[in-house]
Amino acid sequence: MSKTISLPKQRIAKKHGPNDLSPTANLLVNVFFWIYTAACIMPLVLVIIVSFSDEKGVLIHGYNFIPEGWSLEAYKFMFKDWHQILRSFGISVFLATVGTAISLVMMSLYAYPISRSDFPHKSFFSFFMFFTMLFNGGLVPWYLVYTQMLDLKNTLAALMLPLLVSAFFVLLLRTFFANSIPMPLIEAAKIDGAGEIRIFSQIIIPLSLPVLASVGLFQVLNYWNDWFLSLVFISGSKNINLQFMMYKTMLDIQFLTSNVQASQGLAQAGGILQLPTETVRMAMAVLGIGPIVFAYPFFQKYFKKGLTVGAVKG
Repeated sequence: MSKTISLPKQRIAKKHGPNDLSPTANLLVNVFFWIYTAACIMPLVLVIIVSFSDEKGVLIHGYNFIPEGWSLEAYKFMFKDWHQILRSFGISVFLATVGTAISLVMMSLYAYPISRSDFPHKSFFSFFMFFTMLFNGGLVPWYLVYTQMLDLKNTLAALMLPLLVSAFFVLLLRTFFANSIPMPLIEAAKIDGAGEIRIFSQIIIPLSLPVLASVGLFQVLNYWNDWFLSLVFISGSKNINLQFMMYKTMLDIQFLTSNVQASQGLAQAGGILQLPTETVRMAMAVLGIGPIVFAYPFFQKYFKKGLTVGAVKG
């Protein structure tokens, strides 16, 4: 009967690559990023806490993570005219979504042709785009074009059109199209009978999701944070966006609090001088950044999807 001889198992040492970290270094890196993350989150948490704090406690003790008292006066003051709040919020959401979608389409349609070496007018349109980054007609002619020539005053189009196309983002898209889209892929699609529109919609766009998501996020921020266009083009309160509505609210509060003697009679009747100035300011910050904070994870999902779809097998 044959005997089975078992040999002692040899432990194979794990080889560490040049980018591998030791356990101690890995721990230090994790601690550093935890501290960095906390430093980024703590100001946001402080803003939220102060917005729910009592105004007197904030004025006496300053900003604290543990307030002297809790209060909803700031949000009650903000939502006194809740119809205007909802309308302005809806306008901001409309501009951030529809405006960003149209903007991505227009800038992509401009950037893709000038990224192609076989486009005959590439130099002219590239120079035309770059020229607008260096020179502009000035504020007064710009205002006259939108109000007198295009007659867009007091319309939502006046809040959307000025931000539709950015020369910097067009340059960014053109660079991505030129360096990341293989030209043999386009030529193979042409051999298979695909036209330019089909190539752009079914090949270029799916492969460009990472850069489109990045540009789209910046455009959403531009539309959401803009208040200057409402100040210039909107004269009433019907078509103002959320940022400009909050800006007007802060101006009204500052006017009332800085003219104590002039408004003393009104203060005795309605308590105007007891306005929650500091907490209202923080409540406005919460209302302003809240939707963007919740929208960012959706863009992050598209970043990952775009990286997967955009992978080209070598």
